[in-house]
Amino acid sequence: MLTFGRFLILSTATLALAACGKKEEAPVAAPSDAVVATDAAVAAAAGPTPGVYEVSDASGKKVSTVTIGPDGSYAQDPASGMRMAGIVKMVDGKTCFDPSGKAEAECYTDSARAADGSFTATDAKGAVLTVHPKAK
Repeated sequence: MLTFGRFLILSTATLALAACGKKEEAPVAAPSDAVVATDAAVAAAAGPTPGVYEVSDASGKKVSTVTIGPDGSYAQDPASGMRMAGIVKMVDGKTCFDPSGKAEAECYTDSARAADGSFTATDAKGAVLTVHPKAK
């Protein structure tokens, strides 16, 4: 039978032995030059930027105006057709517009932004759209 005194002696001895053990520290990785965050990468990771955008097709014809709200909502006013609205979010590095209702989400791979804020957005079928922030 283990008495309180023996328990205390065994516990103290165990703690003393544990304290004598050499603790190995995990190596600290040095920063890599290969991993450099750019402003464009940070902005892409943060998600779509709220604002009003004019969208043109490959021929330069305006196809719609898209307004993105700070809450992740969007409204798309096509040059012809009915307004669509829903939420916009980043999914697997792509900007995805998920309309309210039964329509499926459409995702685009965005290029880096140019100095004027414009960029291209390529859909799953390879169609390229040019997106320009609308002047305030």
